[in-house]
Amino acid sequence: MDVTAACHHCGEPLPRTPAHAELDGERRAFCCSGCAAAAQWIAQNRLQDYYRLRSEPAMRVGEDLPEMALWDREDLLAGHTRQVEGGREITVLTDGMRCAACAWLIDRAVGREPGVGEISANAITGRIRIVWDPAQVALSRLLRRLASLGYRPYLATGEARERARRRERNRALVRVGIAGIGSMQAMMFAEALYLDFNNTMPVPTRDFFRWITFLVSTPVVFWAGWPFIAGALRELRHLRLGMDTLVAGSTLLAWLASVWGTVVGAEHVWYDAAVMFVFLLLVARQLEQRARGIASAQVDALARARPAFATRERADGSREPVPLALLAPGDVAWVAVGEPVPGDGILLDADARFEEALLTGESTAVAKRAGDTVYAGTACREHPARIRVVRVGDDTRLAELARLVELAQSQRPPLARSAEKIASGFVAGLLLAALAVYAWWRVHDPSRAFEVVLALLVISCPCALSLAVPAAMAAAHGALARLGVLAVRPGALDRLAEATDIVFDKTGTLGDGQPRLRAVDRCRGLDQAQALRIAAALERDSRHPLAAAFADVADPPLARNVRAVAGRGIEGEVEGVHYRLGQAGYADGTEDDGALWLAGDDGSAARFAVAEGERADAAGAIARLREQGLRLHLSSGDAARNVDAFGTRLGITEVHARQSPQDKLDYARALQQQGRIVAMVGDGLNDAPVLAGADVSIAMGEGASLAHRAADLVTTGGSLLRIPAAVALARNARRIVRQNLAWAVGYNVLALPLAAAGLVTPWLAALGMALSSLAVTLNALRLARPRPEPATVAATRPLPIEATR
Repeated sequence: MDVTAACHHCGEPLPRTPAHAELDGERRAFCCSGCAAAAQWIAQNRLQDYYRLRSEPAMRVGEDLPEMALWDREDLLAGHTRQVEGGREITVLTDGMRCAACAWLIDRAVGREPGVGEISANAITGRIRIVWDPAQVALSRLLRRLASLGYRPYLATGEARERARRRERNRALVRVGIAGIGSMQAMMFAEALYLDFNNTMPVPTRDFFRWITFLVSTPVVFWAGWPFIAGALRELRHLRLGMDTLVAGSTLLAWLASVWGTVVGAEHVWYDAAVMFVFLLLVARQLEQRARGIASAQVDALARARPAFATRERADGSREPVPLALLAPGDVAWVAVGEPVPGDGILLDADARFEEALLTGESTAVAKRAGDTVYAGTACREHPARIRVVRVGDDTRLAELARLVELAQSQRPPLARSAEKIASGFVAGLLLAALAVYAWWRVHDPSRAFEVVLALLVISCPCALSLAVPAAMAAAHGALARLGVLAVRPGALDRLAEATDIVFDKTGTLGDGQPRLRAVDRCRGLDQAQALRIAAALERDSRHPLAAAFADVADPPLARNVRAVAGRGIEGEVEGVHYRLGQAGYADGTEDDGALWLAGDDGSAARFAVAEGERADAAGAIARLREQGLRLHLSSGDAARNVDAFGTRLGITEVHARQSPQDKLDYARALQQQGRIVAMVGDGLNDAPVLAGADVSIAMGEGASLAHRAADLVTTGGSLLRIPAAVALARNARRIVRQNLAWAVGYNVLALPLAAAGLVTPWLAALGMALSSLAVTLNALRLARPRPEPATVAATRPLPIEATR
């Protein structure tokens, strides 16, 4: 970008009439007066180093700063702050921090305000923690300063959980630090003892080194290593053997034997092995937690999308800001440009555009018309909008998505449980092997028996085996969530990686789910307007994609006793007459012509020609799946001629028409009987039987599929390109898991004989074990950044859609 044509503060393109300001004797151009004011304030407070230090441009400030007075309300502060020494503490989120210079500027800008006791900004997480004295300064003043610099604050939900996680992380880092310092000191003293090859060191000097090492290693073993000891106690309490039992047992054994050797003046001590074991394992565990943290970043992103307040419209048309908890279904909310929608609702009055990237992964703003549904967490663009709130809080799609993300991250696939069982059995077998090795060395070289057994226990600790699958799965689920796909059942990724065939539904899946009414003809006993009103009445409460074709019919009558017949149509009573709407054979008893027919018991009838558009990215997704070696099938309830045409246009040769839900299930089972691994992709509405019966199933996004529990995976949006991306990620995850398991098993196969033969010292054994754990964790982190699938841009082409349920 030409810097002369960009805003000096935020880097946005300059408008035709930019704002200007004098900074350090030089005239600078800005995109708006807000950015100009922010730059002037930075210069006046001698914080110009921000512009020199930053690696990314700032966020656009804008001319209309948000109202901050609500942040001083006690009903808000009571639920999201806590009392600390010197005042209150709150953590807020911002999307504006893009580099370390932003955090530097925030620390200095807010820290200069009176009454601020502590301020810490984290550029990685976007969180800002503020400790302030309400008696000296209002929170709104501090947040107004943030907003004036381009860092608009949002309420950080789940603050108690975040504080607990932050405390645990800080404690873990302190443990690693103490273990690292203690390990270096212990190794330094151990080196002096190891270099005394000829035993010429005076005994007092030797004992002095040993006692100093005892003082250094004891905090490492019992404080830094306490998580392992506590874990071992839990395992023993539940009468099972696990990794922590072996780690704590080996560490305490080395420490106790060293203390005994120090007291009685034995030939060897092993303090260095104990502290190195703890330190290296703590480092490996931190890397594992990083992998899990990457996976949970999506939850924080969803929390960031939820606003702290809503602007509610009163009955007289005036507006009032209220905390989100006070917003109720039926209220009218006013959403300013750039602000997130406070709840799911219906757009009123005018058309608007909403950015749904967080919920659906779509990068461009989505145009909405009056009457369309908008979702909590989506950002309003271009001009303000009025919304009739329908769902709030935990009932919103945003909350449902957050629950699905957490559910996906908590899954423990069967392979992980198997690895844990193997590790538990391995520990029991290892203890027996250690007894045998000790007995053998006790007979042949008693002086080395303990050292060899200690090295054997340390080097063969099944940490890598226990981490091989969980670390990979945590990274894979985080990457999958960023792709816009959530695995809601254990083992879904494993089965997706093994899939050989993918069966697609047509309507609402490969089609865009937006049927258009093309014609009304062959009316008998009804005119076109009456036929439309009756069809709209029957479809009013239906969630089938066909219902959208009649959504614009004004004032339909009330339909009673409505019943859907899967794969055929729908029926009910309208104004005292029983009507059927669906396939020709179902509705009118005539030969199937692929159209939608309406027929009444009074002999009336009408025919509707309905067309559905093909998804813009359908062809690209199908081509990508074919490149991945998958066999593709199209199983639809539509008429044969139209399904054949649809399949031909997408290059799908395995096409089956007029399939009922049971027919689709039978087709999937027929493929399974041939030894194929079948993945089913449907809209999650009338495909429940086959979604449940396939080896692995994917329900396409939109509102209904997010809550559909018959599928193994659900998408958070409508893009079909997510499916080949998910397949590629699943296969890569399977490859990483196999690599990790092969490494863990191979390492133990090689290390056990070496240790049993006495060729490995205990501290080298600790290093080898830790490096093995680090290897599988780092390998798993390769999954954290999936390759994005190339976007496919194509025109939406109308295709016929028939009467199918």
